[in-house]
Amino acid sequence: MLLASLIGTTIEFFDFYVYATAAVLVFPTLFFPAEDATTALLASFATFSIAFFARPFGAVVFGHFGDRIGRKATLVAALLTMGISTVIIGLLPSYAQIGVAAPALLALCRFGQGFGLGGEWGGAVLLATENAPEGKRSWYGMFPQLGAPVGLFLSSGFFWILLHFMSQEDLLAWGWRLPFLASIVLIVLGLWVRLSITETPEFAEAVKRDQRVSVPVVEIFRNYKRSLFLGTFVALVTFVLFYICSAWLLSYNVKVLQIPFLDALKIQIFGSVIFGIAIPIAGKIADRTGRRAFLIVVTVLIGGFSFLLGPLMGGHGEAGIYAFVTIGMFLMGLTYGVIGAALAAPFPTRVRYTGASITFNFAGIFGASLAPYAATWLQKTYGLGHVGYYLLAASVITLLCVLASGHEEV
Repeated sequence: MLLASLIGTTIEFFDFYVYATAAVLVFPTLFFPAEDATTALLASFATFSIAFFARPFGAVVFGHFGDRIGRKATLVAALLTMGISTVIIGLLPSYAQIGVAAPALLALCRFGQGFGLGGEWGGAVLLATENAPEGKRSWYGMFPQLGAPVGLFLSSGFFWILLHFMSQEDLLAWGWRLPFLASIVLIVLGLWVRLSITETPEFAEAVKRDQRVSVPVVEIFRNYKRSLFLGTFVALVTFVLFYICSAWLLSYNVKVLQIPFLDALKIQIFGSVIFGIAIPIAGKIADRTGRRAFLIVVTVLIGGFSFLLGPLMGGHGEAGIYAFVTIGMFLMGLTYGVIGAALAAPFPTRVRYTGASITFNFAGIFGASLAPYAATWLQKTYGLGHVGYYLLAASVITLLCVLASGHEEV
């Protein structure tokens, strides 16, 4: 079960981050040509954000079937939705070939990616946590979370390898398609693993006791509005921090600091390793201290880190960038490692797939959808310090919501 949850989220996040990398490296040129490079980049980031608005729709649809017919079949459908959308992106013609239809089709496929991931994450977390023994929910819940750094490592690594074997011209001409088309192999692997699993004990027990509800999303908004609201903003800083340390940082390094693509990707690969190391640490500590207390401490640390963003990125060269990535991604791993179990905790089995998925994906809208765009605009308009203030504001909101949550709500 743990392997199935990890492999599934790795595939899903690989697909998701391949787009994020391409949104910086190739899409501004191929799909959003403009006289001003920053305008093209912002347009590319705008399509990047579409997936986050699609994810709640995926959460509602897949959550409904996940709570009605089971986790297994729903996870297979979510994987196929995400994977097919990714493969189609790899086949799209560019703006030069078909004009404005190119970015329109790209946006549609990006919606499909978000729709699929909206149903994937919640099911994968439940696959792990609903099989966890007493007192080990944070540890089991961190396994699907590991899919994020592994997916980031693989997607960045794929582009890094491509640039070792081809010129930037070849990358723009055809090489960028390869990571998207490679998703076919990952889909087959994921389906093989997913089709071999069984239902979780808690869902099987809910079926046995006839505890399923007709329309889970209605019950969520009727009886669990507080948990939905608090959970959304408990996860806010997690999303803001990640996309500042990944998509925005990559664009800043390449477009502003003029760091070569290969070196910029190397920084991102390094960050994914730090991210992955911190997640198991978070799972172990949170089971001992309690997730709420752990999240309070980590959120305060993220708030303190926000004051370092400008000084580290603005005046210390490569050493400052690596210091920024090391601290930021380690803190990211600590908060992300427990957020899955924390967001699932307030909801009973009969609506847990829907509740956890909607909460996570609402947080994605508020925290992640505009983060690369907002950080790019703030840096260009007001300077690096204001990107740090943006992260600080997110950490304050998250801290207030964690404090407002009871122990049983995280």
